[in-house]
Amino acid sequence: MTPFERRVLTIVASIPSGRVMTYGDVACVAGKPGAARAVGNIMRQADRPGLPYHRVIGAGGGLGGYSSLALKRSLLAAEGLTVTGRRVAGFARIRWPAFPREARYEEVSPKRSTKSGPEGRKVK
Repeated sequence: MTPFERRVLTIVASIPSGRVMTYGDVACVAGKPGAARAVGNIMRQADRPGLPYHRVIGAGGGLGGYSSLALKRSLLAAEGLTVTGRRVAGFARIRWPAFPREARYEEVSPKRSTKSGPEGRKVK
């Protein structure tokens, strides 16, 4: 698994219930703006049970891809979101983080304890 793939899946895992990100938002936060299609491919191939893949949607609030759009609709509805047709209602209000283009991976990834190593570099 590449570092980018790892970041994508970590970001997807961090999306809170009742909130959504676009494929492009995930790519941007993961450090590769414009790689929305790559994010979709990573998610399509990922086999991690329990990840909230359904919380990643298309630009502008469209449902985007999923193994079953009916299942995606019902999972989002179970979290209190309204899906009308093929769009999530109130997209701007439920988008996470509120300003994804300005967010960085470090701001949404789980915090790990770090300490300074030689030459001031952080080590795990």
